[in-house]
Amino acid sequence: MLALRLTLGTGPLALLRRLLVTVASAGVGLLLLSSLGHALAHPGDPAPALLRLAWCAIPLAAVAQLAVAVARTDPATRPRDGLDAFGLGPARLALLAATSIAPAALLGSGLALLVFLQLRGDLVLPSAGGTIARALGAGAPLPLGGVLLLLTLAPLVTTGATALALRSRRCGPSAEREPEPPPGGLPWGCALVTAGLAIGTFAAMDERGTAVRLPGAFGSDRAGVLVGWALTALGLACAGPALTRFCGRLLQSVRPGAVRLLAGRILMAEARRVGRPLGVVAAVASAAITAWALYGTGPRPFGPLTGLGAGLVIACTTATLLTSAIEARQDRVALVGQLRGLGAPAAPLRLAALLRVGTLLLVFTPVIWAVGMLAAMPGAG
Repeated sequence: MLALRLTLGTGPLALLRRLLVTVASAGVGLLLLSSLGHALAHPGDPAPALLRLAWCAIPLAAVAQLAVAVARTDPATRPRDGLDAFGLGPARLALLAATSIAPAALLGSGLALLVFLQLRGDLVLPSAGGTIARALGAGAPLPLGGVLLLLTLAPLVTTGATALALRSRRCGPSAEREPEPPPGGLPWGCALVTAGLAIGTFAAMDERGTAVRLPGAFGSDRAGVLVGWALTALGLACAGPALTRFCGRLLQSVRPGAVRLLAGRILMAEARRVGRPLGVVAAVASAAITAWALYGTGPRPFGPLTGLGAGLVIACTTATLLTSAIEARQDRVALVGQLRGLGAPAAPLRLAALLRVGTLLLVFTPVIWAVGMLAAMPGAG
């Protein structure tokens, strides 16, 4: 009941962010159900349907990341001093945040079911029919257990990820006396990116040395490409905080002034919070460069499901990065207020923000381009 009151009592911006979780959950639910529909339409060949289901792990992870970022910025579930006395410690607040995200994800799964049934022609409403309905197994009975299992994946994953991510969140003076250590995931990130590129190189070549088509076109059966891309994305996500901290150190090098010093210190303080979404966005951008290098000027074997999945991942990762930036800005309100109280003008603060963005682009752009082009080399050759 408390979680429901927190959900309904939040402001319009918080409700808008939860609406994003609902739309994202509906998209990933539709992708999962489409894998089931493809299996029903091709009962004698389950391998492509299983591969489609495996590829749904990427947008599902993107939706879970978005849900965690939305829960972090929710003012109703942010930790505050004095709540421990009422039994609302970090663990209880994490549980409340997770249960407040669950209704949004469940609503998205329900919308996905309605759209899926409409596309199959199972509802009384007029349906487009044709190729789409046949591809989704129109006419074949739906297994109730399989449908319920697929529809509960997004709510369960988002709720569990939110509870785990927010369980260790602290606040107040205790957070200032136990600061987090500097991020040190750069070696692991480089190792994972290297392993992902190597696995993708071997998996993206068939017996004739030609690139395998991406999922969305029927017949793609190379799950190694999925493993390679997943390892590459995980490596960039691990390296993102360390690269962001390096950007902060770069800003403070060679006799920094007040503006560069402020921008660098803020980047170093927010390296762990903003760096991981930045790493995920870098992974998505490098994948887009790879796809463009392979198929930009030739035939594009992308189906509608590939477009839906790619758009969902891009939208979720971008929204997660923006939401994390909003969270960081909320935590800087006190600092900005102190600076303005000391008479600091607004222009240097805006210049510091521009310096942070410019430095991040300067460091991350070559990394994105290099990873994307290296991943495209086997198929281009």
